[in-house]
Amino acid sequence: MDAPAYGYCGRALVIDASDGSKEVMPLPERVLRDYLGGVGLGTWLMRQLCPAGVDPLGAAAPLAFVFSPLVGTPLTTSAKFAVVAKSPLTGLLNDALASSHFAISGKLTGYDAIVITGRAGTLTSILIDDGEVRLADARELGGLSAGEAEEAVRERHGRRWRVAAIGRAGENRVRYATLSHDGRHAGRGGLGAVLGAKNVKCVAVRGSTRVEPADRQAVLAAAKDLRQRSFGPATAKYRELGTLANLLAFNAINTLPTRNFQAATFADAPALSAEDLAASRSIARDTCVSCSIGCEHIYASSTGKKARVEYENVFALGPMCGVSDPDDVLEASARCDALGLDTISAGGTIAWAMECVERGLLDVPWLRFADGRALLRVLDEIGDRTGIGALLAEGSRRAAQRVGCGSEAFAAHVKGLEMPGYEPRTMQSMALGLAVNARGADHNRSGAYEADLSGTLDRVHGSAEHVRAAIETEDRAAVMDSLILCKFLRGVFTEPFEEWATLLAAVTGWGVTGTELRETARRIVLAKRAYNIDQGWSAGDDWLPDRFLDEEVELASGRSAVLTRERLRSMIDIYYEERGLDPEGRPRAVPEREGTEPTP
Repeated sequence: MDAPAYGYCGRALVIDASDGSKEVMPLPERVLRDYLGGVGLGTWLMRQLCPAGVDPLGAAAPLAFVFSPLVGTPLTTSAKFAVVAKSPLTGLLNDALASSHFAISGKLTGYDAIVITGRAGTLTSILIDDGEVRLADARELGGLSAGEAEEAVRERHGRRWRVAAIGRAGENRVRYATLSHDGRHAGRGGLGAVLGAKNVKCVAVRGSTRVEPADRQAVLAAAKDLRQRSFGPATAKYRELGTLANLLAFNAINTLPTRNFQAATFADAPALSAEDLAASRSIARDTCVSCSIGCEHIYASSTGKKARVEYENVFALGPMCGVSDPDDVLEASARCDALGLDTISAGGTIAWAMECVERGLLDVPWLRFADGRALLRVLDEIGDRTGIGALLAEGSRRAAQRVGCGSEAFAAHVKGLEMPGYEPRTMQSMALGLAVNARGADHNRSGAYEADLSGTLDRVHGSAEHVRAAIETEDRAAVMDSLILCKFLRGVFTEPFEEWATLLAAVTGWGVTGTELRETARRIVLAKRAYNIDQGWSAGDDWLPDRFLDEEVELASGRSAVLTRERLRSMIDIYYEERGLDPEGRPRAVPEREGTEPTP
């Protein structure tokens, strides 16, 4: 095998959890330059290694931890890794990002990706030490939270080990279980259930294989410049109040989903606002490794329960479920972290169930909107798959299919992934982004809400301009998620593709340009779609639930926001054309699938 490009190891490690055997998969420089790393490289790996139609909870389904060329450099926010697999929630491609030491130590093992296949006979830990693999009995870790399991492994094997683990929800194969490291979560799409289905409690890494950049001085200079810019006004909101600062702003413009999207404002929003909580319950700020922003805000409930607080977990467990007591919302967020549950999918599925109870479709009289104690009880039942939790652990799409009686119309998901905290009727660029995204209802792989909030577009009347703005955010996300850089940095770049090309060139030595990275973005977006087509996607999956197309949203001005089927269809058709897709949403030119085979 040729020497790898600067910034890369040039190979992936493929481990069979059933016996600990391993294979090494060469990663040609052409593939690395075409897909970069992170989500892009993970998508390429899934197209090579994931059989069409595979059961995502089956032994043959691969799960990949994927690093990037920037990991290990001093560039701020670069200590990130992607986890990529077929989602048990959507049946389609899923990727999620997490930060901190696991990314650095994982790459130090000497691989650009670590792929897990197979299924262990009993609950197992996988330990990877400079590329050497061994399995360890993990039955005594059963039932522990991810954080407790991580601490136990490091206590037993040594503090240099870095550990990604699952909680009870992952062991019980809840379809939206998370995979966590150092209190940070690869949260969406059920990656914890994929690992749990392999009887793997955790993956631990330790290594010493350093990867050199092409131009160390250029990287140091770029790191110094980027760090300085990261202290500027573009990141001030994240440092001062965190993403929870969005709550009151979204409430004011009628885009805060409330009571399962039955309303777009929440009367009790001030009680959950960053401004109120920061004054009364804030106990610390924290930062990811190799990050100069420090966006994490840690609050405590009146009982002392600590929770990392962001807009999405507060929206999902607060207004979405009609819960306004800060203690209940903070406790619920901490409970999700302990169990290993994605807060967005948990809140969305519970809110759907609360509406079913309200309509007389489910006989669970204690599960009512605005009841914080009920919220905590049902989270425990979901994590353990007991009582009503056995149904809700399947996610809102499957649960609605079982309940029927019209409940599918108000199950707020796209492709099976529950919707984040953005009201699509009042943010119509975002409506398109949610509908067509490969991962499903997602705000990180398509930041189309940026266009809606920019003030340059009428956010309640979607048009071709909204489509082009959504595509631009999708392309930017594809590159940032593959390099990998934190989205909170996006505002510090004035010419992002050109500036990202400069960073990549300093690390790899490639003569990469902004134009090339735009082509890379399009390649990655189309590769995701091609993977989904292989796994059974159809054009009908690019759509929104009936609630958003049949019901109006009242605005503070007295007007109503309406998203018609005709308008959504028009935007999707324009998107397909602009993306080079045929009228059924299939790529006219499919990215190459051919690659290399693993070798023992």
